[in-house]
Amino acid sequence: MKTRITELFDIQHPIIQGGMHFVGFAEMAAAVSEAGGLGIITALTQRTPELLRAEIAKARTMTSKPIGVNLTFLPATTPPDYPGYIDALIDGGVKIVETAGNNPQKWLPLLKENGIKVIHKCTAVRHALKAEAIGCDAVSVDGFECGGHPGEDDVPNMILLPRAADELKIPFVASGGMADARSLVAVLAMGAQGMNMGTRFMATKEAPVHDNVKQALVAASELDTRLIMRPLRNTERVLNNAAVERLLETEKAMGDKIEFKDILGEVAGVYPRIMQNGELDAGAWSCGMVAGLIYDIPTVKELIDRIMSEAEAIIRGRLMGVL
Repeated sequence: MKTRITELFDIQHPIIQGGMHFVGFAEMAAAVSEAGGLGIITALTQRTPELLRAEIAKARTMTSKPIGVNLTFLPATTPPDYPGYIDALIDGGVKIVETAGNNPQKWLPLLKENGIKVIHKCTAVRHALKAEAIGCDAVSVDGFECGGHPGEDDVPNMILLPRAADELKIPFVASGGMADARSLVAVLAMGAQGMNMGTRFMATKEAPVHDNVKQALVAASELDTRLIMRPLRNTERVLNNAAVERLLETEKAMGDKIEFKDILGEVAGVYPRIMQNGELDAGAWSCGMVAGLIYDIPTVKELIDRIMSEAEAIIRGRLMGVL
């Protein structure tokens, strides 16, 4: 299958593995890239640029195919060493960067000078147009269904993707609610050039997360996510658990007086305990509504091959058959 995204990133299939905290390690990225998609290492999961450098080198021992690095720009009193992280990925020969969080404009010249293509994550058409205007090569358009931060507009992909297609000149991929061949064919029909999967890739054999996390995703339905931090205008979609219920009770009790420090225990530093130790109730962790479409734990190759073969069958069979 050839799209503007497969040609832009020199990949076989229009499937991207999104950057995920404490999931986007070398094992995950390499498995996706080796299977013909685009795997992505999450930079800020690595505590220092030196550790990112080592993680990129590790991925290079697992695949010779293109890999990307996710670089999320977060507001912070003491920001991460972004110049150091960028040097590490440049030195590692990375040619694709997925930016997220704040506007990446400050860093684009350095990335472009080194021949790096940039895809920016956006939750609104106006943000996607801004990314296009500042020189991003592509965007990932995230609908309200997505795990993690869906923005504050609450627009689902059935509306957001056609709107993006109407406005954008650069290619875009769909993110949020992506799980299978039906997802891929649907977003191609709406104007996207591929899809970005996060939660679905967590439920694969190669995903470097505890089996408790994978089993929780298989067991979950589309009704089992919650939106937290809405009063802080930092909305995050997470899988419901005891910590999330506590957090929501705090939000309800405190109303608009709530501050981040009031929920710190449920959100700060919890990912290693959850993803690595399997302590599912240790805190809030990102999960998309797409959990309701996860029924098994295949290998990454099995998942991608299945998506592509079933997508072809849908296009050649069901869709051609209705004409």
